Amino acid sequence: MLRAFVISAVVVGSLAVAACNTVRGAAADVNSVANCTENTINTGRCK
Repeated sequence: MLRAFVISAVVVGSLAVAACNTVRGAAADVNSVANCTENTINTGRCK
């Protein structure tokens, strides 16, 4: 019983960490698009 609990806790923890990294990556992508859009508006090109 304890072994099943430990295994499930490790799996849930791994999924939580992976989801956190995915959200950070998505936020970085959105930020990159926003910066590119702003640069294009201001300078005419995306840096």
